Amino acid sequence: MSQPNYSGTFHLAEQDNMDSYLAALDINFALRKIVCLLKPTKEISHDPATGTMKIRTVTTLKNFNMDFTIGKEFTEDLGPVDGRTCQTTVSWEGDKLVCVQRGEKDGRGWTHWLEGDKLHLEMRVQGVVAKQVFKRKIEDM
Repeated sequence: MSQPNYSGTFHLAEQDNMDSYLAALDINFALRKIVCLLKPTKEISHDPATGTMKIRTVTTLKNFNMDFTIGKEFTEDLGPVDGRTCQTTVSWEGDKLVCVQRGEKDGRGWTHWLEGDKLHLEMRVQGVVAKQVFKRKIEDM
């Protein structure tokens, strides 16, 4: 089975349990409330031939860039998110991208998958799960 190409621009359409997820990351109350109001955009550049991927999360507060090669572990700087670094590996599980982040917080990681024009994101840390759904920008379809 060939892997899907995740390239495109996606706008947040819905989210669930974000405050609890951020609390599990030790994000302070005021910042959690602000982050929960943000409507991030994900700009993804994916080269299925090489496995390289760039995910840029853009908000009015902070932007976060993640560049990696699928299947290769790297040191991820999560400074813009929660001030930590971790060892990260993003791999395919079927047609889903699954990220494992080893560091100070147990069970940390995320899963991305596509369903039609929607990009799903499930984020996990210490047994807490938050979900976001992004809708693909029309011009990218």
